[in-house]
Amino acid sequence: MQKSAKRTIQAAFSLETSLTLKCRAVSVQSFCLCYKRENLDAKGESKMIILITGASHTGKTLLAQKLLEKYRYPYLSIDLLKMGLIRSKNTTLTPYDDKELEDYLWPIVREIIKTAIENRQNLIVEGCYIPLRWKEDFSDAYRNEIRCYCLVMSRNYIQTHFSDIKKYANEIEQRIDDTWCTMDFVIEENERYLRMCQEHNGNMILIEDCYQIEIDG
Repeated sequence: MQKSAKRTIQAAFSLETSLTLKCRAVSVQSFCLCYKRENLDAKGESKMIILITGASHTGKTLLAQKLLEKYRYPYLSIDLLKMGLIRSKNTTLTPYDDKELEDYLWPIVREIIKTAIENRQNLIVEGCYIPLRWKEDFSDAYRNEIRCYCLVMSRNYIQTHFSDIKKYANEIEQRIDDTWCTMDFVIEENERYLRMCQEHNGNMILIEDCYQIEIDG
């Protein structure tokens, strides 16, 4: 990654303001270094919970996996939780009931997050079922320990890299049927997340040129 791109990443990760990160490559190391530096409390302890959300195929699971490998932060994939509950017949919902699944899964994930904070445990949670209004469900004491980042691909990026998006969709997760994933659908979903980030003043990583999830050094 070029030094200028790294500086852009580091400068963009301010805390309580809306974050738009325009970069030529997303470096996981820069992400984590900046996260650790800017999220220290008065005792020098880092915030414990990282939430990663965004539309399908934006690289949420791969980013979480790379963070796990590099920094040994455990992560919870909401998709795995979803499929465990569906396959064990603890719910009649199907993988296609997105709105209902968010309503069903988020209260469970929310309480897992609270438990991790209470036990002083680091945790990465990734998935598209994290509502951008998540702050409404936590008191200040909990919110102070959480940072949420939303991955959004620009229309231009999707149009020029759609074959790569499809090609690397199985980098971490093996997708049995991906025929529903059309360019129009991916553009529509990313624009929906963009609007939600703006509405809720969320932290957004905007992917515009090329997208690399890599560990430097």
